Amino acid sequence: MNRASDPEDLDLGQQEVLPEWIDYNGHMNVAYYVLAFDHGVDALMHQMGITPDYLKHQKSSTFTLEMHINYLQELHLGDPLRLTCQLLDADSKRVHYFLRMFHASEGYLAATSEQIMMHVSLESRRSSPFPEAIYKTLSGMLDAHRALPRPEQAGRIMGIKRR
Repeated sequence: MNRASDPEDLDLGQQEVLPEWIDYNGHMNVAYYVLAFDHGVDALMHQMGITPDYLKHQKSSTFTLEMHINYLQELHLGDPLRLTCQLLDADSKRVHYFLRMFHASEGYLAATSEQIMMHVSLESRRSSPFPEAIYKTLSGMLDAHRALPRPEQAGRIMGIKRR
């Protein structure tokens, strides 16, 4: 089901398909979906409390461990984008989340991205637990998302289906 975003989904802001994002097929190139989703992840981190100031003072950040993208409908030059996030799971060091990219004015679901990030010490370059305040914020966000239906594209395995 390609549902519209749920009111409990986190709003990750709006963007616009830029001229340099268009490929020789006349639509948004796959690499720029990743970039647009990455801008959304920046907004998610900010909502969690992981800001540039946090990186500077805590000397910690998050690294993406895995990403799966589904391209559902084309986007074209100038199209407005709206991104949302649904948290699927979290522990003391990792967050599993699901991003949706909508055409902001027409409302259709254009792409999804399922990702896992890990909290990392920038000094040791190793995983490290979220500080208590960040984990408390994250837990509250996750609690608000537990009742949401699991996204159709979440947890997919890539392969060619044979009959």
